[in-house]
Amino acid sequence: MYQKFEEKKVRCLNCNHYCLLGNGNRGVCGVRKNIDGKLFSLTYGKAVAVQIDPIEKKPFFHFLPASYSLSIATVGCNLKCKNCQNWNISQQAKESETIPGENMSPEEIVALALKNSIPSISYTYTEPTVFLEYAMDTMKLAKESGLKNTWVTNGYLSPETLEIISPYLDAANIDLKSFSDDFYINNCGARLQPVLDSLIKMKKNNIWVEITTLSIPGLSDTKKMFEDIATFIKKEMGSETPWHISRFSGDISWRLKDFPDTPLETLEMAYKIGKKAGLKYVYTGNAPNIPSEDTFCYNCNALAIDRTGYLVKRYDEAGKCPKCGAELNLILK
Repeated sequence: MYQKFEEKKVRCLNCNHYCLLGNGNRGVCGVRKNIDGKLFSLTYGKAVAVQIDPIEKKPFFHFLPASYSLSIATVGCNLKCKNCQNWNISQQAKESETIPGENMSPEEIVALALKNSIPSISYTYTEPTVFLEYAMDTMKLAKESGLKNTWVTNGYLSPETLEIISPYLDAANIDLKSFSDDFYINNCGARLQPVLDSLIKMKKNNIWVEITTLSIPGLSDTKKMFEDIATFIKKEMGSETPWHISRFSGDISWRLKDFPDTPLETLEMAYKIGKKAGLKYVYTGNAPNIPSEDTFCYNCNALAIDRTGYLVKRYDEAGKCPKCGAELNLILK
């Protein structure tokens, strides 16, 4: 999606950067280029990652639990988060003349999922917004074939993009990286409000939403930040919206390698804040069982879904608490 202007300029409409590009220039993402007054996706059909993952790895804890998802990605991203763990594929296109990837058509992706009896396709690892055309063609075929589509996204997609993907998107895990505009500007090269807008609109469009916050020591780890995010989720998204708080690891980050890992006490604090705010489902990631990756019934506190890493040991296939019968807000099909 783009607009044309005089002198062969174009404006990309895919994300909230709305890049205005002169002839020969690429957008912030590094993978959309103005060629002679037309905007081209440089990654169409070039999958840099194709992998079968547990759906819990995305993470989705309430969408098709205990299933597998065919994960696909191209290079490129519209953000430049210093903490990025997939920087080798999200950022490399911005400094390269060539676009890596394995030639794989949308038809081949859907056929692979069907062949392996996988119920969903996840557009993940990098930002699916920047390979929108490739994702959309795949999503349409997937929907026709009875498969579900999920996005793992930074939420910086434009309202125009959200409008066209909504009929085909079943679930999204959105990074809410902080509740500070300064954090987004200085760490990610973006703004906070468009992400909040995307979250609210997806909820209104009946897309199942789970939220992930990576807690980085000294940058996104304050009591107030956790309180603000928990309040936002409860008020704008609903208490049934799962919130994943993940532990940061400097070793695998792009430009924060000197930062320490998130203390477990920080995760415990965030967990308690989320529960106190009235959220039914709060989880901690990259630190199993601190406080927990299990699902406890919001009504009676019984263990409802037992997880170890990405392995689901036990859950009620009717989506209810095994003790009191309360509905656990699971999307089972």
